[in-house]
Amino acid sequence: MRLPVTCEYAARAMLMLAGDPGGRRALKVQTLARAAGTTANCLVHVLLKLKVAGLVRSLRGKQGGYLLARPRSEITLGDVVRAVEGEVVEAPAPSVDGPPELRAAWANVCGEARAAADRITLEELFEASRRGREMYHI
Repeated sequence: MRLPVTCEYAARAMLMLAGDPGGRRALKVQTLARAAGTTANCLVHVLLKLKVAGLVRSLRGKQGGYLLARPRSEITLGDVVRAVEGEVVEAPAPSVDGPPELRAAWANVCGEARAAADRITLEELFEASRRGREMYHI
């Protein structure tokens, strides 16, 4: 199973936005794109999907940019993936003559992956990344 790279870009941008839990500091597309490891043109399309899904909001003007639309504790990795690409993972299309046990196994794998993505919040990811930076701080 592979998730498209746009999911990684979206998750990195959301993690960057999670650094401002009070939602007071809007971040420019260029800043988010650098953090996500992509171009501003590419990230704009990702941010639009996140905005439509109600995960980010945008502000216009000189001080404009993007902010989280909800607290980071209320946004999961599953929310981000679904906003950008649809379902977290989908089982392969069932074959007419395929064994039902295999279909059930794939459904179980997909269900577990969805549940895992829905348990991981931006809050947890942000705190883990902050601890990681502190570990290597000299």
